[in-house]
Amino acid sequence: MRLNLLALALLLGLPARASAEWQVRPFLGVTFAGATTFFDPEQAAGHPKIAIGVNGVLLGETFGVEGDFGRTPSFFQSGDQNLVLGSSATTLTGNIVIALPRHLAQYTLRPYFVVGAGLMRARIDHELEALNVSTSLPAIDVGGGATGFLTERVGLSWDIRYFRTVSGKTEGNGLSVGAEQLSFWRANMALAIRF
Repeated sequence: MRLNLLALALLLGLPARASAEWQVRPFLGVTFAGATTFFDPEQAAGHPKIAIGVNGVLLGETFGVEGDFGRTPSFFQSGDQNLVLGSSATTLTGNIVIALPRHLAQYTLRPYFVVGAGLMRARIDHELEALNVSTSLPAIDVGGGATGFLTERVGLSWDIRYFRTVSGKTEGNGLSVGAEQLSFWRANMALAIRF
């Protein structure tokens, strides 16, 4: 609730519509340095994996709000061990953005910082169905990056973020060791489209 109120306050405090801009950024990236308490028989959570997704941001002179969606297929799978039939880690977060003021970065890279919260979904399909995991947990993310435009409308963005679940429940069925937790870093490059 606090995050929603802060986002609303930022939106109301953004400069006039003419000076705010929308950016849509489909991305391709990699997750790495993952850690989990879920039963991970292939020990794959810490290995680098390909991630895809998209984020959209409404950015004023300095402040903005962002929605970010990312998906990492095969997150809990490694090589040809075949102990896990299918898996994924999916994130959906709303973020506050603080960027270098636009007038200072008109013809160069514009660095930014993001912090927010949302949901993370972990899915692990085992041959033995009793071991399957399918859960959504509250999550936080923090990171930063830089965007540079090649034309008035099209550019590139580089980004690195840390995602971590919070308040995971403790399962009594052995699917996690202690409270359910999942964390990882994601680095990506995006096509930035400005409106």
